[in-house]
Amino acid sequence: MTEKLATHITLTRNLAAPAANTTAAAGLLKILIAAQATGTIVQWAEVDAAAPKSKQAYWVTLCDTQTRLYDANAVVRYLYKVGNLALGDRLAVEQALEWEEKTLSVLPAGDLSAILAAGESQANVLSAHAPATAVSVVFFGALYYALSNTKAALVSKHPALQQWYSQQLASTAVSTALPAFTANVVKVLVREEPSLDNRRVNPDVVFEFDSCKTVLPEAGAKNVLITSALPYVNNVPHLGNVIGSTLSADVFARYSRVRGYNTLYICGTDEYGTATETKALEDGVTCQELCDKYHQIHKEVYEWFGLSFNYFGRTSTQKHTEIVQGIFGQCVENGYVLEKEVPQLYCEQCSRFLADRFVEGTCPKCAYEDARGDQCDKCGTLLNAIELIDPRCKLDNNRPVVRTSMHQYIDLERLQPQCKAFVEKAEEKGRWTANSLAITHNWFKMGLEPRCITRDLKWGVPVPLSGYEKKVFYVWFDACIGYPSITANYTSDWELWWKNPDNVALYQFMGKDNVPFHTIVFPSTQMATGDNWTQLHHIAACEYLNYESGKFSKSRGVGVFGNNAQDTGVPPDVWRYFLLSNRPESADAVFAWGDFVARNNNELLANVGNFCNRVIKFLDANTKYAGVLPTADPARIAAGADTSDRRLIDDVNVLLARYIEKMDGVHIKAGLHTVMELSARGNLYLQESKLDNTLFSESRAQCDTVVAVATNLIYLLSALFHPFMPATSANICRQLNAPERTVTDTFELDLHAGHVIGNADYLFTRIDEKKIDEWRAKYGGQQEETPSKPKPKPKFKKSQSNDKPEVAN
Repeated sequence: MTEKLATHITLTRNLAAPAANTTAAAGLLKILIAAQATGTIVQWAEVDAAAPKSKQAYWVTLCDTQTRLYDANAVVRYLYKVGNLALGDRLAVEQALEWEEKTLSVLPAGDLSAILAAGESQANVLSAHAPATAVSVVFFGALYYALSNTKAALVSKHPALQQWYSQQLASTAVSTALPAFTANVVKVLVREEPSLDNRRVNPDVVFEFDSCKTVLPEAGAKNVLITSALPYVNNVPHLGNVIGSTLSADVFARYSRVRGYNTLYICGTDEYGTATETKALEDGVTCQELCDKYHQIHKEVYEWFGLSFNYFGRTSTQKHTEIVQGIFGQCVENGYVLEKEVPQLYCEQCSRFLADRFVEGTCPKCAYEDARGDQCDKCGTLLNAIELIDPRCKLDNNRPVVRTSMHQYIDLERLQPQCKAFVEKAEEKGRWTANSLAITHNWFKMGLEPRCITRDLKWGVPVPLSGYEKKVFYVWFDACIGYPSITANYTSDWELWWKNPDNVALYQFMGKDNVPFHTIVFPSTQMATGDNWTQLHHIAACEYLNYESGKFSKSRGVGVFGNNAQDTGVPPDVWRYFLLSNRPESADAVFAWGDFVARNNNELLANVGNFCNRVIKFLDANTKYAGVLPTADPARIAAGADTSDRRLIDDVNVLLARYIEKMDGVHIKAGLHTVMELSARGNLYLQESKLDNTLFSESRAQCDTVVAVATNLIYLLSALFHPFMPATSANICRQLNAPERTVTDTFELDLHAGHVIGNADYLFTRIDEKKIDEWRAKYGGQQEETPSKPKPKPKFKKSQSNDKPEVAN
């Protein structure tokens, strides 16, 4: 029989009730069971406001000595009069209690498997002590949460512990103490680890993208072929290059995929032409070496930005040469190629005809002194080098002379009626951008003329004609053919994409300076072959993105280039968001560091990050839902219901329809703005619903509905943000323990009740505003461009190389 030591003790509550899975709660259970077993009355008391502050959740005051005991095991020792036991019994009890204190109680509260395994390891000790004795009480208090909240299948793996637990529950002391214990602790649910098994997701919305799978057009499907302007390989791409073509195209490709369209996104480096020869000469390398270097740089930059090309190729391939020469041959055969003797600039110092970009001079239209031989960068006029005023050789600054050279011309004048008819049909059906329409129609207004498609260069696609052994095709003839040739390197069935106009829609993305080559030159070339080509459906042409108060300049260190973006430590998705929200769709835009930081802090963090984190943390809390999605009240979300929940659903559907309309029309910036509106509407919903602990405890059905609806809105947002911020979208899905999903026509609760989410995490972090001045100084270069010193004139000698003129030292 247990010897009684006291008639009562006072248990003073000092802090809020402890959570059921804490050491404090385990200690409280030990005291209550020990009191029942020893016949001790527990008198509850609240802490005196004037008493000294304590961090203990509670303490026990002994009735006879007014001594305070803060340790639960000390109270058990006192109530069971352990000190009065025989030495052998006392040592056995103390050894058991010491093991519990130093081994069992220090295990992480959430690691239930480890706690049960530790309890099982002491099966011999436990079996040696009857229920409601000191050792049993201490061990029961420490093990109760794990044993009562672990699935039966897991507990059954510890049979000795399970049998002991059943015996303890049957004892009067335990069964009597448990109600008082439950009333004085905060219930904590066991957080089930997220897995594929505890997902409850509508399978119809699951999105899968296999980047290794070869994509071919499918009968009956919406087949979307996307290209972005092939970037030159003579430099590192800057932010203007990225937003102007590749990133914009990536957004539409990702959107098309999550909408269920059969999508192929093709791009690659444009490697032939004067620009490459010039840069190779400057760097003292062969053209192939230069192309290899910058192809890899471009590829790495685009990978960092998260661009999802199905294939990223290059134009310096045998397949490209074959297709370009084949198309040219068809154009010749059909009578759309002319030969002309052309007056051309010849540098006597270099002993060579000068291709367009080897010549600079004054523009005859606007008097800009540094116009290139093919185009004036100031007014945009396309030029022939011989038209320049005061021309100079870019290689040695000498004034060239005029000589004649034979060249091939594509007869755009003859092709104009066909091309104009094509444009008039495509511009309406494909909803071309305003700037592309203006540029294209201006060319028609001036009248198309035969355009030279060959150049006196070494680095390029050879012209397969006798007498043209030292000539190659003009880069703007072969560059657009790079789209089908790169596709041909992706799949031998490339013609299923490029010669299938009835089943494939072609979307092309570029800067505005590339428009006429895609709306006139390339379509005319396609028509001249006589083949049934897939032709341009929609063209998305960007204006220019400038840097702070001027233009990007690699040589002067002005602006942010692909490698610089990585160096800042700011995640790619933040860069993507800023560039896309500032996309120069109808007018030039400016990159400004202050705006960049503000958009991260005030839009991404304050809007999207706040909404997602607030909901997921609330759902994740062990004291509420423990990560298990509750059931929404059908009455609150039913059509026509006058509730904040139904109003939210209706508003989301309106915005969702607008998003789809904007994105289908390639209004990318408007599409992103709409997603941000959806996220802001979610934040307003939480404010209107007053999602907090009070709602959970006093209006549980409404709280369940708010959590279920808001979580599903986050899941929808993951798909809507996917085109713009794919890593953020994936992060949201990881936190929700859900697969990436498609964009559906309407908002539904596609995460069902019982779905177990993952753990909450922050989507974005605040950027210190001090970084603005730091980055501005780092990437600002010289404040003013200073005249450069004249370059020494290179001396040329005969070269045995096919692609690089040698420079004598």
